[in-house]
Amino acid sequence: MKQSIKELKDLSKICRGDILKMTSVSKSGHPGGSMSSIDLYLSVFNRANIDPKQPFKKVRDKTVISHGHTSPGVYSALARFGFFNIEEVISGFRHPSSIFEGHVTRGIPGIEWTTGNLGQGLSVGVGFALAAKLKNEDSKVYVFSSDGESPKGQIAEARRTAKKENLNNLIVILDYNDIQISGRARDVLYVDLKAEYKSAGWNIIEVNGHDFEQINEALEIAENYKLGPTVIIAHTIIGKGVSFMENRHEYHGSPLSDEELEKALKELNIENDIQKFRTAREKLPLKKSEKNYPNEKLNVEYGTPITYENKKTDNRSAFGNALADIAKSNKEKFPVAAIDCDLLPSVKLGEFKKVNPEGYIQIGIQEHNAATISGSLSASGVLTFFADFGVFGLDEPFNQQRLNDINHSNLKTAITHSGTDVGEDGKTHQEVNYMGLIRSMYNTKLIVPSDPTQTDRVVRYAAQNEGNIVITMGRSKIDIIKTEEGKPFFDKNYKYEYGSIDEFRKGEKLTIITYGTFAHIAVDAADILKKEGIKINVIGIASPLHYNDEKLIPYLMNNKIITLEDHNVENGIANEISKTIVKNNININGMENFGFNEYAPSGSSELIRKIYGFDTEAFANKIKEFLG
Repeated sequence: MKQSIKELKDLSKICRGDILKMTSVSKSGHPGGSMSSIDLYLSVFNRANIDPKQPFKKVRDKTVISHGHTSPGVYSALARFGFFNIEEVISGFRHPSSIFEGHVTRGIPGIEWTTGNLGQGLSVGVGFALAAKLKNEDSKVYVFSSDGESPKGQIAEARRTAKKENLNNLIVILDYNDIQISGRARDVLYVDLKAEYKSAGWNIIEVNGHDFEQINEALEIAENYKLGPTVIIAHTIIGKGVSFMENRHEYHGSPLSDEELEKALKELNIENDIQKFRTAREKLPLKKSEKNYPNEKLNVEYGTPITYENKKTDNRSAFGNALADIAKSNKEKFPVAAIDCDLLPSVKLGEFKKVNPEGYIQIGIQEHNAATISGSLSASGVLTFFADFGVFGLDEPFNQQRLNDINHSNLKTAITHSGTDVGEDGKTHQEVNYMGLIRSMYNTKLIVPSDPTQTDRVVRYAAQNEGNIVITMGRSKIDIIKTEEGKPFFDKNYKYEYGSIDEFRKGEKLTIITYGTFAHIAVDAADILKKEGIKINVIGIASPLHYNDEKLIPYLMNNKIITLEDHNVENGIANEISKTIVKNNININGMENFGFNEYAPSGSSELIRKIYGFDTEAFANKIKEFLG
């Protein structure tokens, strides 16, 4: 049952009391901004198509809280609409055992995305709105934003994308209280919010953000506007409802003292029962909270694998071909999307666009926005691949990819131009730190295929398996890896398994551990040495951060070890192998790590390998030197 305007007005006082109580009980939090946004939250949650009994039902409106620190207001509003128990919120807010964290967190009923790093919420909303369009769902996306975060460039990126895609199902509710941590927002860094949205082509409505009649009239207009996205600029007062808090930036992130709380609750005509919640908090167990991350499940068809038996090609082309085949096999069941940042020919999305034009989404040169859109899109029942160069898809938007990791999204990031294999573009384009970046995430897999056939199978594995997966590839055309008998190592019967290892060559005394396109160097060097009577092991590990220790150990035990990688040698696979050796107390006869210890100059991958001694003959000589 929807609340009347009068009931919302009464509820707003109760919620302000909730906000003050929970921040006082936890002795931390952001009461001021929560009190300026609470009337906006109540208005939207009251009318949006979201059901407290089925908060994650398949077709629903979605809300995104970009200024996630106003969680006290969000939690209070949702609790008062029946999504969860308000007493559990007040006593548990910011406690490790409670789901009600300091910033809004995905998995809490009614919360669609974990936010806190300001400036990303609008991109998240664009992803949700795009997903609804692709699935032909009649649903709205409401993004709550703030004036303090408005100078961030990613918001401008998202505004442009929303207009380009004509997202008339997207509504931004902007809390304009003109206050942030350091004082007046206009003094910290002035932004003409109305002009910014006008220049991007949005529909603009201005309201008093504490007038429920105005807010709801504006929402009615926005929900029925067909020509694009709408922003409602809501003029509010920080600390609204408590006279001594109003327009005071000191209350942005500071709870009240007990004396101030008593005074504030009396002004709101709310009972001061704070001790009850403090007592309940003291009884909470010391354990971490558990949350649900409800991505829509996709039953992905594997498609028709492509085996590159004797054809020299690049892994990125194998990626593009596999993705196009996956789109053809699945697009009638659910949307398949590829996000591109103006690199269609380089990341090989041409065939995908041809077979699935409605799923090809061109974001332009806006990598931060693209990474976030891709994440929220992937969590909404759309099989999503974000294709980009390594430095643009990982290094540049690392914070955005980290938020995707935190949110347990279902994104597949396909990175071309990884390592030093970027053509003649030089050091600015060389992605030699991808393993170090992915190592610092907890919920993301890394796969680095060694040839086009393995790439084909890896892409299909990524499509079929839940979770964030990064696939890295070089630029150059390469041969397939062959067995010692000259047959394809990855043949038509090959199917990739995460964590598996590949025995490219079998020998003794020395084991080379490698991955990606540098596996060819190791295999060719082993073949040269074999002609000289020297047989060595060459082991490929396509999942260098999560491999099967038990299967690798026999190749390490009492052997000399070499790691070889087109990567920064300080944070690549050498670290992982060292951990395996120490963890399993393995006796080895020495270890040498080959990779890059500086930025490489411009040049083809072939010339760069020669400069650093990674051409086949030079590397074979390094092996002989190490063997003594």
